[in-house]
Amino acid sequence: MAYLISVNLARPRPNPAKPRIGTTGIDKQPVDHPVEVRAPGPKHTGLGSGLVGDGIFDTRNHGGDDQAVYAYAREVLDSWQDELGRELPGGFFGENLTTSGLDVDGALIGERWRIGGQVLLEVAVPRIPCSTFAHWLDEKGWLRRFTARALPGAYLRVVEPGEIRAGDPVEIEYRPGHGVTIERCFRALTTEAELLPGLLAAEQLPQEVKELARRRVAVPPYPAPAED
Repeated sequence: MAYLISVNLARPRPNPAKPRIGTTGIDKQPVDHPVEVRAPGPKHTGLGSGLVGDGIFDTRNHGGDDQAVYAYAREVLDSWQDELGRELPGGFFGENLTTSGLDVDGALIGERWRIGGQVLLEVAVPRIPCSTFAHWLDEKGWLRRFTARALPGAYLRVVEPGEIRAGDPVEIEYRPGHGVTIERCFRALTTEAELLPGLLAAEQLPQEVKELARRRVAVPPYPAPAED
């Protein structure tokens, strides 16, 4: 059975990687109480995080309805923990939800998860690693290594609000018919641009990602053959 190992909220700390902003919420800590989940509103203008009590400080690049909640699989954290030789507690990658028994990176764009009977979330887009993440992990070549693994975790939008807490079951309530997974979308957006046109099969992608894919379709990687 898939379930939440922990629900994690930000513990604000200084952000040397982005001194203009000054604060980061990447250090998220598990909490032992119910947490309210609601749609935060558009990026730049809304509340940032979809979890009440969480904090988004770089609102130019993070937060908003399409990045309301960030989920990461405990199984993938464990594989990084073994490789890095250090403990990676739930929330350490900046995730709000640390899951068990759920293929987060194999989730389809638009897939919907029912959590604890109340909250309904929709898989929206993969996490793209940033300089704050690199500084926080403090591992040589971290962004390159994380990108090469292509297991980025998923951002989700809030479809139905409510409360969640550690231990809540996660049920996949809906899976769309296309094959665009979080992993495939991540590779298209980072190292394999030739995959971008295929992302257009996922209607539930954020508009900015669709526009990027459409530009790739409009400008093919090779010159079009001359007409007779």
